[in-house]
Amino acid sequence: MSKNIVITGANRGIGFAMSKEFSQQGNTVFALCRHSSEQLENLANQANNLQVITGVDVATDEGLALMVSALKGLTIDILVCNAGILREEQLGSLNIETIREQFEVNAIAPLRCVDSLRQQFISGSKVAMITSRMGSIADNGSGGRYGYRMSKAALNSAAMSLSKDLADKNVAVGVYHPGYVQTDMVNHGGDISADESAGKLVNLILDLTMQESGVFKHSNGQLLPW
Repeated sequence: MSKNIVITGANRGIGFAMSKEFSQQGNTVFALCRHSSEQLENLANQANNLQVITGVDVATDEGLALMVSALKGLTIDILVCNAGILREEQLGSLNIETIREQFEVNAIAPLRCVDSLRQQFISGSKVAMITSRMGSIADNGSGGRYGYRMSKAALNSAAMSLSKDLADKNVAVGVYHPGYVQTDMVNHGGDISADESAGKLVNLILDLTMQESGVFKHSNGQLLPW
């Protein structure tokens, strides 16, 4: 049966690939982004089950208000909080502004998205947080990337709390590392394509149960340490 899928950061990379995968499966996809892209517009023109909603900067009050207005009255089966940014900071050359920026986009914005749309979930709805194993404290073997690591660890913490707070509504929360994906974020230096990663993530989300709500997983299904 067709599901209503909402995806943030859908104009490129993993967000775009997941929008394509979900729509090709016959679901109705609401692709949210700050600015659209040629590939997303082409996909929307080819698929009558995909709607592009632009102007949604999830780190701003205005962007969230636009999101809520555009999705008003929609029953949301799956919300994918995918929008994220990566900046570079090292000890001795910290940029506090970019660290704060990453917290706003990577950690606070996904929480606000869920909070803003929670009344539109039904029993059986799912929330997918696209995080990173760089947010794992136990898995940190190289240091650096302070803002990204800290913000993704904060997102993981928020996802765990959401899994508890949404349990009585029978809404499961998945926490997913997509892999080292060949996207603009890493100058296409990854070891897995966005399409391959998206296919694995979509399968994990569709298979997510309440028993695995709040579990941190790699897109290959491996359990990851906090």
